[in-house]
Amino acid sequence: MASPNSYKLSCSIPGHEMDVRGLAAAFFPDGAFTSVSRDRTGRVWVPNSSPDRGFTEMHCMTGHENFVSCVCIIAPSDTYPRGLIATGGNDHNICVFTLDQPQPLFTLKGHKNTVCALSSGKFGTLLSGSWDTTAKVWLNEKCMMTLQGHTAAVWAVVILPEQGLMLSGSADKTIKLWKAGRCEKTFTGHEDCVRGLAVVSDLEFFSCSNDATIRRWLVTGECVQVYYSHTNYIYSLAVFPNGQDFVSTGEDRTLRIWKQGDCQQTIRLPAQSVWCCCILPNGDIAVGASDGLIRVFTEVEDRMASPQDLQAFEDELSKTTIDPKTGDLGDIKMEDLPGREHLEEPGNRDGQTRLIKEGQNVEAYQWSVADSRWMKIGDVVGGSNQQTSKKVNYEGKEYDFVFTIDINEGGPSMKLPYNVTDDPWLTAHNFLEKNELSPMFLDQVANFIIENTKGHTLGAAAPSAADPFTGTGRYIPGSGTPTGAPVGVADPFTDNPISLLKGQTSTNIYFPKTDGVTFEQANATQIMAKLKELNGGAPGEYRLSEEVLESLEKLLVSVCNPCASEQPTTEQISLLWKTSHWPEDIVFPVLDILRLAVRHPQVNDSLCGGDTDDGVALCNHLLSLMKPQGRPANQMLALRTLCNCFSGWRGRALLLAQREAVLSHAADLCSVCNKNIHIALATLVLNYAGSLHGQPDLEAKAQCLSVASAALESVQDKEAVFRLLVALGTTVASDQTAQDLAKSLGVMSQIAKYTSVTDPAKVGECCQLVLKELQ
Repeated sequence: MASPNSYKLSCSIPGHEMDVRGLAAAFFPDGAFTSVSRDRTGRVWVPNSSPDRGFTEMHCMTGHENFVSCVCIIAPSDTYPRGLIATGGNDHNICVFTLDQPQPLFTLKGHKNTVCALSSGKFGTLLSGSWDTTAKVWLNEKCMMTLQGHTAAVWAVVILPEQGLMLSGSADKTIKLWKAGRCEKTFTGHEDCVRGLAVVSDLEFFSCSNDATIRRWLVTGECVQVYYSHTNYIYSLAVFPNGQDFVSTGEDRTLRIWKQGDCQQTIRLPAQSVWCCCILPNGDIAVGASDGLIRVFTEVEDRMASPQDLQAFEDELSKTTIDPKTGDLGDIKMEDLPGREHLEEPGNRDGQTRLIKEGQNVEAYQWSVADSRWMKIGDVVGGSNQQTSKKVNYEGKEYDFVFTIDINEGGPSMKLPYNVTDDPWLTAHNFLEKNELSPMFLDQVANFIIENTKGHTLGAAAPSAADPFTGTGRYIPGSGTPTGAPVGVADPFTDNPISLLKGQTSTNIYFPKTDGVTFEQANATQIMAKLKELNGGAPGEYRLSEEVLESLEKLLVSVCNPCASEQPTTEQISLLWKTSHWPEDIVFPVLDILRLAVRHPQVNDSLCGGDTDDGVALCNHLLSLMKPQGRPANQMLALRTLCNCFSGWRGRALLLAQREAVLSHAADLCSVCNKNIHIALATLVLNYAGSLHGQPDLEAKAQCLSVASAALESVQDKEAVFRLLVALGTTVASDQTAQDLAKSLGVMSQIAKYTSVTDPAKVGECCQLVLKELQ
């Protein structure tokens, strides 16, 4: 009889024809779960009432053109009261299903390589990870933002329950914490690919890795514990409802159950790769493996399999073969192994492995604490003493083969070392990454290895054993808008009387704000005096003649006086552009002229789009002045110039076209401690939000939300905070999708502290209106 709290097989569930790569407990029906497989299907399983206490297939989903790699459940909503099922595949797509039809309700396209991880959050948000090195945030069938920063495949993603935080784990060995679309922190510690992530609480999470360790982290960055027990890659994690105990699976053929920080039970399976696991609502554990079976394990005696089925499972396990080169068992020397008498001594921990010599064979046994006995887990084949082929030395290590690879004709050749016990697909992937080669060569290189090592493999791989990188068979190539203003209403930016947009009432004079906010302040006399002063000390090649100074002064006067009789000339505009490239330590008065000049229609047309290249050149020049280590005066004036570009239609079109780069560079200035820079930054975000209001560009609105949210983390000046709040309000006004995204990013909890601000009153008032919009 099983000891208390030990898990045993409950049932085995056939149905899939190839590796089971993902599992997720479903919201509906009760006790159901979903699986996905390399056989290109997803399936929903429900408990049945038969004596074998098994599961019945309720629903089969098709739609992917290639292997299905991952699955998650999107929580029930008013529209979909039974929830949705999202699956990701090697066809680069995400398919979203209902329980009503086998074909996808819709398909999300955008990734450029395999989608290998999915996680769902509040308000229908979906987070995906891909081999294309990115993670993407989806909402209402649209990609809202792309999370870029990893340098290798994103193997794992998870949305934390609160605060709008997201996590991604990558083959670059790092984990990144994202808030409102920006990377807030990078966690390092793992020594190989990060393969899985699991939420513990709002503030903690687990990770697992190819380095055979599990780590527990605080979102603040500290690794608080490392767990050791697995002997090979760890692929998946699942946390019990108590938030402390968890389970893990991996390439060492095991399911491991962790309680109170220790591995309390190890269950070996008769399959090489145990790809995935999930905790079912009743506390049972479902696992999916490379043999195409789903197995459910339970600690409740009434749900355990019959004695006959338990014995059959043990017999199947005992007949498997184990290759010691996998690293599970260490180096084996036949002559040093004890005989069967070694099994008379009890083990000292669950999952402990012993090898014995039985005639000319080596057998592996595992100690079961639950049954107080040694259980045979397989026959060992291909021991190191059987390796007799000649080794080749390369970079200080011995290999069975060292191939010369020519990827580019006429280019240098590259060396590819390989041992016959290595996985050809993983070896090919590592070779391409090391030599910075395109992943498009993966099949070519892997097939080259396979073709040139035929007849040299050690040990018999299980027929459906899958490789830990691609999910393909180890030796099979992958297939692959105005009314009059009420009395007393003033513009909160200028204090001038304003008119309200149609549909607005005096209770919300703040947003949506669709006309651009500009920086108009100017003292032409002081600007020219400073320019002449600095010109006197400028390096010879930059020093301006009196004639040029006079032209710039005429330009400044004409752009500052709307009633000026003289208009800016092409020559004056050209001189301004040339002078704006003065050395960074003296260029700021020229930038001040540029800031004022771009408000003028003629200058705006010329510099922002008379020629497309001119506009891009202006943008790039201003962005070069905004680098975080640059001079604060230049950073502020560059931001103000960008804001003023919105005063003309060409400038607005230019900045909308360059939006991603402009806002990304602007966001980098959040950490600069300068209130004038923060006000200019907030104004830029506000102008973008105004330009996008009423437009369907959800990805652009997502970036506005992201930058505004990131800025609110560091900005202290109340005017800057106010403008960011107006930007948020303008972005979400009358746009349900933008509202849902803002809520999922944690904007409500982030800005709630401003509701009580009374000095100035406009901050608290605007904040309350934004929160009202989001409710």
